[in-house]
Parts: sequence; C-alpha cells; structure tokens
Amino acid sequence: MFLVTGASGDIGQRVVRILRQKEAPVRSFVRLNSRYGELENRGSEIFIGDLIEPKDISKACLGIKYIISAHGSGGDALALDYRANIELIDRALESGVEHFVFISVLGADRGYEDAPVFKAKRAVEKYLQSSGLNYTILRPAGLSSNLLPLAARFQQTGIYLLIGDSKSRTSIVSTDDLAWMAVDSVSNTAACNQIFAVGGPEILQRADIPQIFSRIYQREAIIINPPLVVVDGVRAAVGLFNSEAEKAVGTFRTLLNNEFFCTPAEIERLEQVFKLKLETLEHFLRREQ
Repeated sequence: MFLVTGASGDIGQRVVRILRQKEAPVRSFVRLNSRYGELENRGSEIFIGDLIEPKDISKACLGIKYIISAHGSGGDALALDYRANIELIDRALESGVEHFVFISVLGADRGYEDAPVFKAKRAVEKYLQSSGLNYTILRPAGLSSNLLPLAARFQQTGIYLLIGDSKSRTSIVSTDDLAWMAVDSVSNTAACNQIFAVGGPEILQRADIPQIFSRIYQREAIIINPPLVVVDGVRAAVGLFNSEAEKAVGTFRTLLNNEFFCTPAEIERLEQVFKLKLETLEHFLRREQ
C-alpha cells in the first residue's frame, strides 16, 4: 500500500493516477475541503486528515509499505514542509515502511536564508538521509503544471507578467515526468538512497516562456517586465501586517532572483536512471490544452 500526501495537488494527483494505472493500492491523504473525487473514482482509498496533526499522520501510516511525500507548504513551511515530513519519517520507521520518496526543491542545498520553504526542505532531506529508511529525494525545478493558469490567462489576453531578469535560466520539468519518477523510485535500485536534480530536457530563459505561449496560441505576446524591486516593496508592505506572508514573499523573491536549471549531465542521468525521454514544456502545454 502506498501513502501519497498532497494527493489532491498537481503532483499528487498524477502520482495516484500512475499508481492506479498499475493497479497498486493507494491511500490518498487529503484535507476535507480539497477536491478528491477523481482520486476516489480511480479506486484510491481516501484518508481525510490534517498534516499538522501527528495523530492523523500516525493513522494514515498504518499498513503502509511506501510513502510519497508530495504535499506543499500551504503558506506554512514550518508546519507542513518541516514538521509534517519529520513526523511522516518517524512514523514510517515505526511502521516498517520500505521506501520514502520526498519531493524537495532544486536549490534546497544552497542556503537561501530568506526562503523558509528551501530551508525546511533541506532540513527534511538531512533528517531522511540519517533516518535509516530507504529513500529517494527528487529536487524539481519549476513545474510545468504551475504554468497552466498563466497559459490560460495568456490565451485570453496575450499578456505575460515577467518579474525580474528575463534572461534568468530555468529548466521546467513536466509534472507527469516528475510523478513517474516518484513512483518508479520505490522499485528502481538505481534510485535508492539517491538525490536527483529534476528538470526538463531544455534550459530556457524566462523570456522564452511567453514565446512558447505565442506559438501555441498564435498570438503576439505583450510582456510586462517590472523590476524585482517591486516584490521588495510588496514584501515590506505585507510584513507590516503579516509576518508569515512576508516569509512566503521571501521564498517567492528567491525563486525570481536565482536560476534553477539542471545541467545536461543531470538530465542525462535522469533519463538513464528512470528510462524515460523527458517532455519539453511546449509539448506538455500543447497536450494539456
């Protein structure tokens, strides 16, 4: 039995879909207010709980053989990215879980002080590595599915908001490819006790993304390119009223102010270990239309 946290999210839904296509038994950890009808229709067991509650995690781990931690921070890196994953690892040890797959983030090991999500994920990585569990850590760059709302807005308006350096490089991974790697990791000996930088097959500049949208939707891009200082102003204003929101903006600024891409050697390693041809961003977006 697999336990998938964040099962109603972009990554989690795809993980559950692949597992059910393989007819693997799955327990999907979801919140009461999330949309989990598709998971249920696919034959997944539904566990309704809250990852900030240790008792819920303990119950969810009963009878579990594999865990795929695919949940995000939900705006609370300390509670969800850190504490919930530490609790999952501890309960996995108690329950005799055979393999733990952790979806981290590219750059978690760079020491970004103003990015709580990065710091939390790196702390979890270290804890998992020292736990004695078999593990695979996947560090994705940008997710292709995160661009779907931007693509839909572009289709309607032709407008693309690009904050900061338009030449900053990224390698955006197909969310379906990432889900496949997460599932394959539990049975792939070459992925056991390994950390992988995960990106798409091409290194893109951020300015390439609206051009891809233009080709798909056959309309000229209207690019709005404010400087990064705009985010600094928003962060300062938000910080006057909400310190947690200020931290979240700090993570957002880190993402905008740094490059997140995989080297050709890292991409080659992914394709060799997981035996797949990575999907380009343009192919993903055309397929999702």
